[in-house]
Amino acid sequence: MNDHASDQLSRPALILRDLVRCPSVTPQEGGALTFLQQVLEPLGFTCNRVTFSDDGTPDVENLYCRLGDHGPHLMFAGHTDVVPAGDEASWKLPPFEGAVADGVMTGRGTVDMKGGIACFIAAVETFLVCHGKPDGSISLLITGDEEGPSVNGTDKLLKWASDKGETWDAAIVGEPSNPDSIGDAIKNGRRGSLSGRIIVNGVQGHSAYPHLADNPVNGLMDLLQALIGEPFDAGTEYFQPTNLEITSVDVGNTATNVIPAKASAAFNIRFNDSWDASGENSEPGSRIKEEILNRLEAGASLANLRKGKDGPVDFTVEWVGRVSPVFLTSDEKLVGTLSKSVEAVTGKTPELSTGGGTSDARFIKDYCPVVEFGLVGQTMHKVDECVALADLDQLAAIYLKFMEDWFAD
Repeated sequence: MNDHASDQLSRPALILRDLVRCPSVTPQEGGALTFLQQVLEPLGFTCNRVTFSDDGTPDVENLYCRLGDHGPHLMFAGHTDVVPAGDEASWKLPPFEGAVADGVMTGRGTVDMKGGIACFIAAVETFLVCHGKPDGSISLLITGDEEGPSVNGTDKLLKWASDKGETWDAAIVGEPSNPDSIGDAIKNGRRGSLSGRIIVNGVQGHSAYPHLADNPVNGLMDLLQALIGEPFDAGTEYFQPTNLEITSVDVGNTATNVIPAKASAAFNIRFNDSWDASGENSEPGSRIKEEILNRLEAGASLANLRKGKDGPVDFTVEWVGRVSPVFLTSDEKLVGTLSKSVEAVTGKTPELSTGGGTSDARFIKDYCPVVEFGLVGQTMHKVDECVALADLDQLAAIYLKFMEDWFAD
């Protein structure tokens, strides 16, 4: 193992190391926002710490910082909260030290996504040294609950800032967007996401006398077969096919000779733009909800497994959480400039991707064009989460090139 002294680390690595040393496991601030404020205020940023609350969720501290007082206005968005380290004894290096060995920094949040924040701040520092203040504004919108319920973070912070008159022309979310190496992909959209739970009501009874009972497990399996038996679509020009996954099946029955009274299953569907709601007053996700209900209604009458019972399966559907709508960013100045910046630094033309899960970009899209571009995500949420020091330097160089060209345009 080859440890690096502080004076051997580049500026992005130094910032990241100090951020990793802040144990900001959701929803704890852990000193991370305080550290960022201490770095940004000397650069001329005006910083605001804002705490939001909501019933049933923890209070969350957030940070909004702005440099400049006129447009064009570029936002960088990210989160300092991280998932728990898990069994810290299973880590090769401590998860909250930012230790460096053989050109790699290990620590929780190194790629998801304190590394992206560190690279952007380092790029801003270099921009100010080389060019002075931009002809426009730069802001950082940093939340503390992206890894949690995402209730008291970006969504509310955007509204808070907007209510104070803030407007933005473009945004980059520093989530790890590259699958294998820096420059592979820019995420310029996301499929929608919807979760739900199916509850089937049966009639409890003795397993030796099934004719006197109605097994809800049989009915549930009929419903699930109808739900996932056929593809929802074949994909569209910019999006993967819609995909529904059954994420749990629950009965809660501890007895092996009792037919239960209820059974349930949870699911999550990631849907593409072929299921966009049409009409001015349409709710996000309304068309995909309708399709799910139609499939379940058809399955309720199949009785492939629930033979000999009167009437269809007795079921209800509960929609869980908020719908994350589909979005696609086609803003040429944002997407085009970032693509050219990636190519200038790495020599690669990045793919425009809409794959993967959701992010806080789903909130930002309602305020300005937004893309995601950050580090390589292969180790995020894993034991020994880590980032190559060379990747940090390369990402910071891309952010710098982007700002130079975006503000010059």
